[in-house]
Amino acid sequence: MLNLVQNNSNIYMEKRELGRSGIKVAPLAFGTNVFGWTADEATSFELLDAFVDAGFNLIDTADVYSKWIPGHVGGESETIIGKWIKKSGKRNKVVIATKVGHLMGMGLKDEKGLAKEYILRAVEGSLKRLQTDHIDLYQSHQDDAGTPIHETLEAYDILIKQGKVKAIGASNFTAARLAESLQVSEKNGLPAYQTLQPLYNLYDRETFEKELEPLCLNKGISVINFYALACGFLTGKYRTSADFSKSVRGDRVKANYFNDRGLKILSAVDEVAKKFNATPAQVSIAWLVARPSVTAPIASATNIKQFKDFAVGAELKLDNASIEKLNDTSKW
Repeated sequence: MLNLVQNNSNIYMEKRELGRSGIKVAPLAFGTNVFGWTADEATSFELLDAFVDAGFNLIDTADVYSKWIPGHVGGESETIIGKWIKKSGKRNKVVIATKVGHLMGMGLKDEKGLAKEYILRAVEGSLKRLQTDHIDLYQSHQDDAGTPIHETLEAYDILIKQGKVKAIGASNFTAARLAESLQVSEKNGLPAYQTLQPLYNLYDRETFEKELEPLCLNKGISVINFYALACGFLTGKYRTSADFSKSVRGDRVKANYFNDRGLKILSAVDEVAKKFNATPAQVSIAWLVARPSVTAPIASATNIKQFKDFAVGAELKLDNASIEKLNDTSKW
């Protein structure tokens, strides 16, 4: 039976469980890699308030956000979220998901990867920045072939027993490594990954659908996919070569999505959007939400208008004919 909550618009929204963790989330996650980068603190606070007030609750971040910006050291996104939690008093209304495993550059020994001692140190930094006593979903940001899987899971076991972490997830794992991790968990009585965060959208389908999707469906792993809108391409704002100057991601969009297949997909999205009096972003999000394997696609916004666009998409119900049209047009 669906678990439903009522948001401020008096619309009942489905809640979905993250794996078998008991944690339930609305079908859209807010990606906060933009916080402290293309969204300043005040804007970030406004976006988080709007997100929660609309009935959503899953906030995704990482300790490394936004280390790639000159002058940043990592932790900027978590710090803003922590300040918002303290100011708003809404900690009990949100599910906080953060990650560990990427280069932080803070001069610590073994400062990246999934080594046990590093995870146990890194979590303290995230907890402090987030101004909370626990992380709802702690994710391995990327695989670490140099660390035994059982060592990583032992670290998470300690954190869960301490109450600092509620559940764990994986990000950017191959199907083989995720399956192996699940086997190690079962064999040794260690915590198991409840979620997977892969690259997945209407354009980027093959890698996930070939091996990861069947595994997730078989093992009950929830999918909270990133780049749900293909770096903004599926919003329709990139249609000519002149459009790439509109965003800091313009060059990436041009290299990865601005081709015959991408434009064909966008044309189909436009057609479905017209049918439902919706926007391309709403249709692209709705297609993901309708996938049996997807629990909550991650989307980022830098202003309220963008967020409202995504929010409508999370509740838009596409008919079977529209879904099949999008499937056929974007097939790999």
